[in-house]
Amino acid sequence: MTTLTTQMSFLLLLLLSITIFYRSLSINDHRMVSCHEKDREILLTFKKGIIDHNGRISTWTTENDCCSWEGIHCDNITARVTRVELSKYLKGEMNLFILKLEFLSHLDLSFNDFDRISIPSNHQNITHVSKLLYLDLSWNDFIHMDNLDWLSPLSSLKYLNLEGIDLHKETNRLQAVGQIPSLLELRLLGCNLKNLKLNPSIEYLNFSSLITLDLSLNNITSHLPNAFFNLTKDITYLYLSHNNIPGEIPSSLLNLRNLRHLDLSHNQLGGSILNEIGQLPHIETLDLSMNMLSGFIPPSLGNLSSLRYLDLSSNNLCGEISKTTFSKLKSLDSLDLGSLNVVFEFDFDWVPPFQLYCLVLSHTNQGPNFPSWIYTQKSLEILDLSSSGISIVDKNKFLSFIQGIFNLHLSNNSISVDISNLTLKGVSFKLDHNNFTGELPNISPMAIFVDLSYNSFSGSIPHTWNNLRKLQVINLWSNRLSGEISLDLFNSNLYFINLGENEFSGAIPIMMSKYLELIILRANKFEGNIPPQLFKLSYLSHLDLAHNKLSGSIPKCVYNLTHMVTFNMNVWWMSVVLELFTKGQHYLYTIDPKRRTIDLSSNSLSGDLPSELFELVQVQTLNLSHNDFTGTIPKTIGGMKNMESLDLSSNKLYGEIPQSMILLNFLEYLNLSNNNLKGKIPIGTQLQSFNASSYIENPNLCGAPLNNCTTEEESSKTATPSRENEDDDSIKESLYLGMGVGFAVGFWGICGSLFLIRKWRHAYFQFVDGVGDKLYVTLMIKLNSFHRN
Repeated sequence: MTTLTTQMSFLLLLLLSITIFYRSLSINDHRMVSCHEKDREILLTFKKGIIDHNGRISTWTTENDCCSWEGIHCDNITARVTRVELSKYLKGEMNLFILKLEFLSHLDLSFNDFDRISIPSNHQNITHVSKLLYLDLSWNDFIHMDNLDWLSPLSSLKYLNLEGIDLHKETNRLQAVGQIPSLLELRLLGCNLKNLKLNPSIEYLNFSSLITLDLSLNNITSHLPNAFFNLTKDITYLYLSHNNIPGEIPSSLLNLRNLRHLDLSHNQLGGSILNEIGQLPHIETLDLSMNMLSGFIPPSLGNLSSLRYLDLSSNNLCGEISKTTFSKLKSLDSLDLGSLNVVFEFDFDWVPPFQLYCLVLSHTNQGPNFPSWIYTQKSLEILDLSSSGISIVDKNKFLSFIQGIFNLHLSNNSISVDISNLTLKGVSFKLDHNNFTGELPNISPMAIFVDLSYNSFSGSIPHTWNNLRKLQVINLWSNRLSGEISLDLFNSNLYFINLGENEFSGAIPIMMSKYLELIILRANKFEGNIPPQLFKLSYLSHLDLAHNKLSGSIPKCVYNLTHMVTFNMNVWWMSVVLELFTKGQHYLYTIDPKRRTIDLSSNSLSGDLPSELFELVQVQTLNLSHNDFTGTIPKTIGGMKNMESLDLSSNKLYGEIPQSMILLNFLEYLNLSNNNLKGKIPIGTQLQSFNASSYIENPNLCGAPLNNCTTEEESSKTATPSRENEDDDSIKESLYLGMGVGFAVGFWGICGSLFLIRKWRHAYFQFVDGVGDKLYVTLMIKLNSFHRN
């Protein structure tokens, strides 16, 4: 028995050795096989049109084996190129000559910046392409394709992605790809298709294998033809969102019995939801949001036992929703019924058959009580009940429930509860426009977006907030908060900070996040100087320090407010609406990320207006009113061509209004009142379009729309000419001097030449004599004719 065991062990060891030997031999053989010369030539031809600033294809040299080049994969045995993966960073020409690679099965050139494409003039020259299975040219945004005929030889293609490529000139795009019988996945999102008109040859299209079709974001304005849903019966994923498709949902949609994901959101679809839609047995995702659908929600939806994601929000649907609507939806994990005019009728003790991770019921009537069934959802990560009329909550249940939700949106309700002892553990919190009380809650270090504005919070900002390194947006507008601001709060990754309408005090922190785009500290008790660091924030587009106790002068330094000099779209995309009370009335103040604003009004600032401030040519709103500024208005103000609102009122400015202000063609609001300005208001279309209130309380200012200037004011102005007039006089003197010098040079240039050059002099006198003779003869003829008569 021992001998047999020994023999078996020996045989196993021998077999293992042989296997290792052959594997090593195979590897050595592979190393001896180099890249195929034909493949190398095709790749080098492709490389010629590429601009590679990032060195992505720096390894593509003749010294290296092409199988070792970046993005190139070869077969282990034959060393023929089978995959090319060059996503990102390339520019220049996309040369589809690369499709001539004989054994190529996978080509990915997505997310580059190619600006032109070269397609072989005779696509039949692209040989051996039947092996290509995967082709991704997506998101080369600068490329336009006039036709897709070059796709026809790709008979084995299973995956085609042309997302982001402009195909609007190709009118038969579906017909072109319909000649590929093996195609499983077709992605044409964002290709500017515009319509889905199908020509009579549609019955010859072969989409029998198609499983995924994405035509989203194409501005399609044509109806969905019934024939469109007869192209294939096996389609599983159909995406037609973010178009402008009108009409009703075609009944032929029901032919797609294998459909699992249907997205028709963000269109112009009307009519009612097909009651038979509940007969699609495998549907998992159904998104009909942002349309104009009307009528009742069909009861048959409750039969979709496989449904996981349901979004019917922002339609004109009505009727009643009760527990029977969801009785069989045990797989549901995401539900959005926001902005619907429906009535929710649930028993107080109803327990749904599902566990949601996302629930959106915003802009619906849920109140006044917080819906009790929501407390049963233990897996909830996203909850949006904003504008749902809630005012009454079970404090203990509510506080325990909300603290673990990842994205919590309860804006625009009337919830009144103290959340001081709470620690919010998610990343996004919108609790604005409620009546939350007590001190601010603790926030998770993961927090990115915090909006607690329009509440009744009091006390100071908790020290734990100093560790919020991921925080990008913080809005505490209109509370009762006080105390000084920690340096660490500003010195994070903030894009947006709004602490306005509180009672914060002390100095403005000098350490600032370099990413800040919006700073609102208005209506507090901040004091001291404006930190120069504020004017070195290159992304800053909105600065509001109004209604504080700031003093000193505006910093005179090298400004680095790049986004106020050249226009760039900011990262924070949302508009913010603030409610202000001023001059005895309420008004809404909208902050748009496209606008550039500086508001330093109602402080105790003094000194001259720095010229650097008036070189911020993208600024549209500038308010320096109600301060103690002195000096003159800089003449460079005329370069602020985008200015729409300018308020310099209630200061101690003197001198004349710069003539350059007539260049502010977009000016809609102007207030220069209550200063010491003098002289005549410059004449220009914009400046005379404002009424007298824009200029009053400047005793020595005259001209339309104020009273006409008197003779004394005009003479005074003449006696003490402004710098502009001096410049005008200087220009006139230079003009007259130039004319005099020019005349002298011209006169002596001709006369001197006649005097010094004999031939010229003789020719001149001969010419004069000839002219004299002609005049004499003409005169004598006229006299003789007169005497005869």
